[in-house]
Amino acid sequence: MDRFTALATFVRVADTGSISGAAERMDVAKSAVSRRLRDLERHLGVELFHRSTRHLALTSSGEAFYHRARRILADLDEAEEAVTREHGELTGTLRVAAPLSFGLMHLQPAIAAFMNAHPGVEFDLDLDDDEIDLVGKGFDLGIRLASLPDSTLMARRLAPIRNIAVASPDYLARHGTPTHPAQLADHECLVYSNVPETRVWGFTDERGRWRPVRGRRRLRVNNGDFLREAAIAGAGITIEPTFILHRAIADGRLVPILTNVGWPEIGAYAVYPQTRHLSARVRAFIDFLAERFAGEPYWDSGLPLATAPAGAEAGYQSKLDWE
Repeated sequence: MDRFTALATFVRVADTGSISGAAERMDVAKSAVSRRLRDLERHLGVELFHRSTRHLALTSSGEAFYHRARRILADLDEAEEAVTREHGELTGTLRVAAPLSFGLMHLQPAIAAFMNAHPGVEFDLDLDDDEIDLVGKGFDLGIRLASLPDSTLMARRLAPIRNIAVASPDYLARHGTPTHPAQLADHECLVYSNVPETRVWGFTDERGRWRPVRGRRRLRVNNGDFLREAAIAGAGITIEPTFILHRAIADGRLVPILTNVGWPEIGAYAVYPQTRHLSARVRAFIDFLAERFAGEPYWDSGLPLATAPAGAEAGYQSKLDWE
């Protein structure tokens, strides 16, 4: 039995909760994972998992062994990195999860630049607007666009993400241009579904109070690019991050409206699991992103923006009243 391979396989099975998940992560057959696990349990003389038809759960012995095994693998990774750092090189694979639109528009050129600077680093990238379980899926790092809640993850803010309300010239010509958020009740609203609606469809009034927007929801979808294109086609008004909308605004396909309103500001964050050791390649990539996206986001250039006061969003807990 190759003890290192068996140990790494055991940790992958524990992280994913299934043999098929570990096999996919390691790019091997499920039968190979099952065999390695059986060999390891036979070698140790204990059962490491409670098995059911749908899931594997660690036994008490497996739990204790898991924490020691992770430390061993982390120590080995750290030792390898220490040697490569002596030669000034980063090596290994970075598994990164990120939202689709942000990944395509801004993370892709950043990753290309990082790979050019560090030829020994490879990327395994997952672009999905759904929030991925970084620990369970074995990702080194995730990019989240959010006001982050309490979490077991560590986070570093990379840049502010600002929202703006837009509609097509054709839509505004047919339906008129609202001059106050309350008037959105008379308009078709195109809503992003992957975050609570209070996170975007609300504003700060002249007295600094957070107010919900009552709208007629015409479309709800979990992708910002789809919403932008629907707005360009004249389907209604949407409120989205400027990094998704700025090009369509610049070429006149979308028109900013309600630009004096304090729509909520969120942030782009690099999030990663709490571990005893953060690998050099993960740390270097986070530092690289923080420097690249530092300060005022470059995708805001020239756009009329108003920002909600800090803490305004957190102070409002009720759901929006949609028709």
